[in-house]
Amino acid sequence: MEKAYKERIVYQIYPSSFYDSNNDGWGDLKGITEKLDYLKDLGVGIIWLSPIYASPMYDMGYDISDYKAINPRFGTMEDFDCLLHEANIRDIKIVMDLVLNHSSSENKWFLEAINNPTTKYRNYYYFEKGKGRNAKRPPNNWQSIFVGSAWEPLVQDPTIYYLHLYCKEQVDLNYHCEDLVKDIEDIMKFWLDKGVYGFRCDAVCNLYKTSLANGKHRIVQTGREFYEDQEGLHTLLRKLRKDVLNNYDTFMVGEVPSATVDISNDYIKNKEFEMVFTFEHQNVDKGRFIPTIKRFYRPRNLLKILFKYQEGCAYCANYLENHDQLRSVSRFVKEKYRNEGAKAYSMLLLTLKGTPFLYQGQEIGMTNLSEEPKKVEDSRDVVVTNIYNLARKFHFPKKLALRITKHMNRDNERTPMQWNDSVNAGFNKGWKPWLGVNTNYLDKHINVKDEAEDHDSIYNFYKDMIKFRNESEILKKGTFVRLKSHKDVAKFVRTYKGHKLLIVINLSSHKIADNDKIDRKMLLSNYRQDFIKMMPPYFCAIYEIA
Repeated sequence: MEKAYKERIVYQIYPSSFYDSNNDGWGDLKGITEKLDYLKDLGVGIIWLSPIYASPMYDMGYDISDYKAINPRFGTMEDFDCLLHEANIRDIKIVMDLVLNHSSSENKWFLEAINNPTTKYRNYYYFEKGKGRNAKRPPNNWQSIFVGSAWEPLVQDPTIYYLHLYCKEQVDLNYHCEDLVKDIEDIMKFWLDKGVYGFRCDAVCNLYKTSLANGKHRIVQTGREFYEDQEGLHTLLRKLRKDVLNNYDTFMVGEVPSATVDISNDYIKNKEFEMVFTFEHQNVDKGRFIPTIKRFYRPRNLLKILFKYQEGCAYCANYLENHDQLRSVSRFVKEKYRNEGAKAYSMLLLTLKGTPFLYQGQEIGMTNLSEEPKKVEDSRDVVVTNIYNLARKFHFPKKLALRITKHMNRDNERTPMQWNDSVNAGFNKGWKPWLGVNTNYLDKHINVKDEAEDHDSIYNFYKDMIKFRNESEILKKGTFVRLKSHKDVAKFVRTYKGHKLLIVINLSSHKIADNDKIDRKMLLSNYRQDFIKMMPPYFCAIYEIA
């Protein structure tokens, strides 16, 4: 019997923005439970929850103060147990976000460590004496992934610094410490014993630091040669597999921004992860050296990367957007063809080999913010604040400094879910949401209610596509073979036990000739009809072939 993660669609929920059941402005666990029937009807089989643990929320829950407690903003442990129970009734599995690289600076481990240098928790983190006169310079030249130095002096003793590869409230954990590893294993067992199906491991490639020496100077991430994908990380992950995961029916997917095909295969073939989130395809419209700069998007560049992984990776985790990546419709599709384009990209995602991951709102074609922030205080994203402050430090004008953050502002993909055409798009009963609702839920009818009533909507096409995939052994288990075609056309065959499906997707906003003479029967298309010689913009279709 195949593992569930190979059979099902995964749907990522960003709890703060999904559904606010108590009208306090924040999404919550009861809100997710109320929407389980919606997810079941959509065809979802696994839910991935972004962090719901206790947290001061400096980085929206990715700074955890207690790994075994629920953030009161989202509810109680009883609410979580109820969610698990109701999801199980509907045969929906729950995956948790496991943040292993760092804890919150308000975690009891860190508070013990800074207040009592002799406690065992001192070894849970990296503490180093500063350099230079009066120890006023950081211990090395490492840069934070969130901009600036990766070191912060202690308030209690400014000559001692602690390491943080992300914001200063996210303190890097030291996996050379055996007591820490035991605590992490205990945390994993706690949630698995509750009935959680598995974990998505955040920023996992950065866990293990081989050295604290100065790194080679780079525009971004100086020092990464000492913490990205180190051999000690692989040893650690194999230990977690042996001690914990092998005792459960579970799976883990690792977030590995540095991944290549070979690196992904190392994680998978060594059974450290079942699959890996790679980032190459997410950089197709970003500056090569300065990711805040947007560059012109060409579908062929996306396809080249996706097909490289389809052909070379042992198992793929396929996604187009998530809580850290801008909305795919806004990035990849011309506004004139938003409806057709969103459907074309949905077919691409759901016909590739591997497990598809959808992000909340993707199924209705939610877009980036309609209105950009007019001042930095309007943004809730810590990355925006850090980049803006760095630009101002170099005397960039305020407007230009804010504009630089536009392509990196994660508020774009975190706006509240658009359920209907009522106040706040039905996210709640009217209380001001923690982040503003995108206004196009009204003027462009981008909401679940209106799209459910429109037979030709993005939402209904997603439902058709998910149903097709859920019922297709070929798409779930079949091989992948790329066919020759125009560079902006995805054309490939999926085969299983002699049965074949041909997938043809024009990812461009232009008509493209296709003189394929294969004997074929169209099963599903976004245009509801076939085009034999000339494909219109964003045409996509699945065919049965002999």
